[in-house]
Amino acid sequence: MRPNWPVDLQSGSVGLRPLSTRDGRDWKRVRSRNAAWLKPWEATVPPGDTSTPRTFRALVRDLRHQAREGRALPFAVTFDGAFVGQLTVTNIVGGSARWGQVGYWIDQAHAGQGIIPTAVAMVTDHCLFERGLHRIEVAIRPENTASLRVVDKLGFLEYGYAPRYLHIDGDWRDHRLFALTAEDVPEGVLRRYRTGAGEERDPGTD
Repeated sequence: MRPNWPVDLQSGSVGLRPLSTRDGRDWKRVRSRNAAWLKPWEATVPPGDTSTPRTFRALVRDLRHQAREGRALPFAVTFDGAFVGQLTVTNIVGGSARWGQVGYWIDQAHAGQGIIPTAVAMVTDHCLFERGLHRIEVAIRPENTASLRVVDKLGFLEYGYAPRYLHIDGDWRDHRLFALTAEDVPEGVLRRYRTGAGEERDPGTD
């Protein structure tokens, strides 16, 4: 596995760059405006847990530390250069596993423009073919229809159902589990998304 950080990824107007403390004002503004929209899908912590960073600056410092150790890839999602969301690859492990898990959120004002499918496709290709991972996973609440459209359009394969998998919106929530391996997409996810039926049949939704 080849740790390489920082890294910038770009496809047309959609970009991924390392999340920075300089994003603090935009990050807080976008999340404040989208608080109600994001709340049902937001990770929370069980009562008594003190391990989660309490400020944006502390969050970035923690993610940078994980990135330097090769355990995470924390990206700001941009559209025409403007901050519109966040995508993070977490739980990266090497050895006999060589996998990671993708999570993301986007400003509701920019949802439905193909930004997140493009971003997830780019980061999956980077992880599988540049970083040397073998498997990328995405865990999605069954009620999250927007995220389910993302993995459907990108051809992620459903492999399981995990009861009470993550603490989301104040409680332990069930998740559907999806994954792609390098063998599943020898041509690359982004190329398949650009040329495949998913983008052609529904270009206006995430």
